[in-house]
Amino acid sequence: DIDWIRFNKPGEERKLASRGEDQFGPATKQFMWYLNSPTFIEFLERMTGIEGLVADPNIWGGGLHQSLRGGKLGIHADFNRHSKLKLDRRLNLLIYLNKGWKDEYGGHLELWDAKMEHCMKKILPVYNRAVVFNTDDTSYHGHPDPLTCPENTTRKSLALYYYTNGRPDPTAAHSTLFQKRPGETEY
Repeated sequence: DIDWIRFNKPGEERKLASRGEDQFGPATKQFMWYLNSPTFIEFLERMTGIEGLVADPNIWGGGLHQSLRGGKLGIHADFNRHSKLKLDRRLNLLIYLNKGWKDEYGGHLELWDAKMEHCMKKILPVYNRAVVFNTDDTSYHGHPDPLTCPENTTRKSLALYYYTNGRPDPTAAHSTLFQKRPGETEY
């Protein structure tokens, strides 16, 4: 029953995203509040060494994400500045919600090197798997191959983004930066 934001940019992305917590059920809201709590943020700071993390109270770009059969998200570096809060994006937390997900469905999260020469890691989006990674101008990632899951199956995740007021490597604000993989003619 979610009023999804639909992203359908040929070659780049084909996915659905929620519009904030208003449409979350009570359990999802409570879980999101915990993931944005001081206790969890302290855990992230200790784990990553990044001090002064701030949760996004507006869930700007985060929340529930879903891709249907054929959906994909081209390799990209994320937007680096929160347009409303003017904070620098530093971490992504993805939690996969895909019970019974099979390798042959695809949808692996690919993490690429800064020069876009090599895929450093592929992560299958299986149920209850969490992935935390830094976000900067060269933290290239995505699930770039169209999903081959059954029609009644979707790739689902919960995404949270964490920010700081400033960063050690300041750069100009930018939106999502899509990249071609070696040998690709389109994203």
